[in-house]
Amino acid sequence: CFIHILNSSFSSHCSIFFKILFKFDIDAKPGDLIEIFGGIYHHWAVFIGGNEVVHLTPTTHRGGDLGERFTFLDSSTATVRRQKIWVVVGSNRFTVNNLLDDDYQPRDPGTIVSDAVKMVGEEHPYNIATYNSEHFVTELRYGKPESRQVQTAAVIGGVAAAGVAVAVVGATLFSALSKNKNKK
Repeated sequence: CFIHILNSSFSSHCSIFFKILFKFDIDAKPGDLIEIFGGIYHHWAVFIGGNEVVHLTPTTHRGGDLGERFTFLDSSTATVRRQKIWVVVGSNRFTVNNLLDDDYQPRDPGTIVSDAVKMVGEEHPYNIATYNSEHFVTELRYGKPESRQVQTAAVIGGVAAAGVAVAVVGATLFSALSKNKNKK
């Protein structure tokens, strides 16, 4: 692809090659939120243009593919990083997801990008439930740190806990009824 320096007609072919190779048919605009699918945990970044993103990543994470992203369980601090999108995404799928646009007015894209870039290199407290990469990007875009994946996990956890409680109560009642039948 470096031939495009000598002949600009190759440039579009190189671009197509990289989009296919790295799945980068992205229609992001500066200030858009990027959701990266990495198994049970989705990582988030804010697109700043030039195929770059700013994101919050646990300081224990060495970088690269999000397959190693379980480092979020072993970190209480995170660093704001500016990286090429394909470095952050690795082999994972991703999409533009401005998930709270229907609930909140997005801040001006220039302000989002400027604030994000100013934060690069900063360390922040990190907690998977109270302040993760999704909280970070929603705070940049909307001025409010929220995490829908944490809210969803809490609901699922609550439903699961309720299900276990119902099962325990049911088993206890069944056991008590069985003992009463055996006594008669």
